Amino acid sequence: MAGYIGGKVAVSAPQQIETKHTITATASQTSIPNVGYTVGAVHVYQNGIRLVDGTDYTATNGSTVTLETGATEGDQIVIVSHGSFETSDTVSKASGGTFSSNVAVSGNVTATGSVTANSLIVPDGSIPLVDLDIDGGTDIGAALVDADLMIVDDGAGGTNRKATMDRLATYMGTKIGGGYEFISSTDISDAATYVFTAFDASKYDHYQVVLSNVVVATDGSQVFFRTSTDAGNSYDSADNSYTHQEIRSIGPNDVESASGFNNREAVHIAGVSGAMGTATGEEGGISGILTIFNPHNTSSVTTLSGTFGYANSSGVNNIISVWYQRKAAEDVTGIQLKSNSGNIASGQVNVYGLVNS
Repeated sequence: MAGYIGGKVAVSAPQQIETKHTITATASQTSIPNVGYTVGAVHVYQNGIRLVDGTDYTATNGSTVTLETGATEGDQIVIVSHGSFETSDTVSKASGGTFSSNVAVSGNVTATGSVTANSLIVPDGSIPLVDLDIDGGTDIGAALVDADLMIVDDGAGGTNRKATMDRLATYMGTKIGGGYEFISSTDISDAATYVFTAFDASKYDHYQVVLSNVVVATDGSQVFFRTSTDAGNSYDSADNSYTHQEIRSIGPNDVESASGFNNREAVHIAGVSGAMGTATGEEGGISGILTIFNPHNTSSVTTLSGTFGYANSSGVNNIISVWYQRKAAEDVTGIQLKSNSGNIASGQVNVYGLVNS
């Protein structure tokens, strides 16, 4: 019988399970069935002597061990089998790996490298302000608009919220009493009229309407404003809707004025004697500022005044200053800019409101 006495059972590879079967042999027994073992990972001992696999015994089917020489009755046969196993879902400390499900940690997590994630969820108020660094951000490369967003803290120790820039503009308007606040800008292109109805008595006391190069489509046309008390559904255009006074400079050292007439149907800013031109040298349009005083005060009439420059249909530069008053004391909620003949070809109109103090 090949083998040796007192040999140490060899330990197979790490991460293996050892199973031992002890059998008392019968006379001339060669077959030891139903022991269960891993082929290639089994050791057989007869009376303490380790037998040689393939010489002293055969173990090839995982169930039966067959001795080459029949045992003597009473011999002790020990079969030791080592079954391999793998630790389930183990991520190597040395080599790393991937977790495919949630991981909960009750203590701190320290990383010397970068942490990459599809999203980051942190408790409210847990990111210190000093850790917010926007220097590495990308500039939007455009002017801020009302829909742009910013982050604000809703009061000391409150909740971080997003807010739009127009909310900031509204807030600033409440803090800068008496200052003019931008309301709207309109580019006119071949339009019959320009209309503004965004009057707001809760925010503004007075308004300024800024005309930039407003050009008429028809040569020799007049340009004027009318007011509305029903948000633009109709406009005051009766012969006696307004009283007025005008001072007009037509060329060098030529000044004319008209005052005290009660038969004006509109606020003329390029009047009858100074109708606008469209020929070469006259097409610069009319520019100037119309101020609307106390449009929401129903106890006094609304005053409209302004100064404008333009070239008339004779090619002469005009400067006109106008003062108009509505005859009726009502809440003005709309204005209309139009020409008495044809459309307004082009130009820009910006409106500002003087914030309630």
